[in-house]
Amino acid sequence: MSTISGYHHLTMSTDGAQEDFDFFTKVLGLYSVKRTVLFDGTIPVYHLYYGAKNGDESTIITTFPFRKPGIYGRRGTNQSKVVQQSIPVGASDFWVNRLGERGIEARKTSRFGIDRVEFKHPCGIELQLVENPADNRIPIANPAQGISAEHGIKGIYGGVIAVTDRNAMDDFLTIALPLKKMADDADGMAYEVPNANGPTSVVEVTEIRDEPQGTWTLSGGTIHHFALNTGNEENQLKLRAHIEGLGFTDISEQKDRNYFKSCYVRSPGGALFEIAWTVPEGWAKDEPADAIGSTLVFPPWFEHRREELMAGLEPASFQNA
Repeated sequence: MSTISGYHHLTMSTDGAQEDFDFFTKVLGLYSVKRTVLFDGTIPVYHLYYGAKNGDESTIITTFPFRKPGIYGRRGTNQSKVVQQSIPVGASDFWVNRLGERGIEARKTSRFGIDRVEFKHPCGIELQLVENPADNRIPIANPAQGISAEHGIKGIYGGVIAVTDRNAMDDFLTIALPLKKMADDADGMAYEVPNANGPTSVVEVTEIRDEPQGTWTLSGGTIHHFALNTGNEENQLKLRAHIEGLGFTDISEQKDRNYFKSCYVRSPGGALFEIAWTVPEGWAKDEPADAIGSTLVFPPWFEHRREELMAGLEPASFQNA
């Protein structure tokens, strides 16, 4: 039995907080699930979470907007390149038109035999909406933003990782995590993320040798990590021990993220993975369950820094309408 069941979340380092919030909630129609701050380091930076209204794990995209501190990275190879979300089969035209009407260049493409829409976040990170015929999840409808269940995003499809050595990455994905290889051709490689509901999510790998090394630090304009869901602490620690025992010792101890517990591991190709599980209280740990994502909250260990952090954050209204 696999210790992984789908994705937990995907995390990007972006630019402006307000443009990020507007993009995910007003353009893509996701809901605000949590508004808090970066737990690592000392710089005041928002940590924003988006997804299904109830915060379903397989739907969560999180961002660190770095415009205020002015920290920017470099997109390149040996780095996560694309964030992918799943949409209903036949919904691509709707999204190409919707994005185009909002001044966002979008085009239909196909990879591994699956149609998808390619476009970019305002900070430049590449995104895709993928028509996954195997995904039976209910789409996220957002009537207030003009998005029905016919076209809504279903949740995470996966991500694309660029590498210079596809064999080393193949070993990591199939032996360390382990994932099942689904495709290996001129387009690259695709791996199925274990999921109780079938092949609803993947990791895709592309070989890029003619780009410089991409940034691995927390910095605007780059993807920070892909988080896989272990479901509980037992599975997380079992998988962590398995990965470390193979010699992948660039793996962190368990970290408390208030709503979930995490361990991070750097893959041979540079992309950072997280293995995570949600604590029993989940998103309702510091907000009412029916009002998650509506206030700016701080973890208990940051309460003594609330005024300092508030003063250092970028002004943003976070208005949904």
